[in-house]
Amino acid sequence: MKSIKYILAGILFGIIMSKSEAVSWFRIQEMFRFQSFHMYGIIGTAVVLGVIAVFLIKKFQLKDAENQPILFPDKDRSYKKYIIGGTIFGLGWALTGACPGPMFVNLGYGYLTMGIVIFGALLGTYLYGLLKDKLPH
Repeated sequence: MKSIKYILAGILFGIIMSKSEAVSWFRIQEMFRFQSFHMYGIIGTAVVLGVIAVFLIKKFQLKDAENQPILFPDKDRSYKKYIIGGTIFGLGWALTGACPGPMFVNLGYGYLTMGIVIFGALLGTYLYGLLKDKLPH
């Protein structure tokens, strides 16, 4: 019963993703071909809201659900790992037409081939967990 708020948040997230067309393969391809502002507007809005949320968390020293302080680590000034990781993420996004959130929304919509994409994402995450100590960070 405690997790009902997370289930409801997931349902709300899925509805918002669907209604905004952020789960649409067509919209994602438009973005990667620079043919439409639609997805850039959604992503830009998310970034602005994220900046505001972090500002408010820091200003009011908010705590998480377990009453622990929310900490933000110091900035890492090496951008090489972000460029490599972002490139890999972007290629996967462009090839599959979905990033992690929309993968599950599309599966819920009945696009069963997203199960293959989700399996690949989980496998990649698992392999990263095995290899992370050997990778440059």
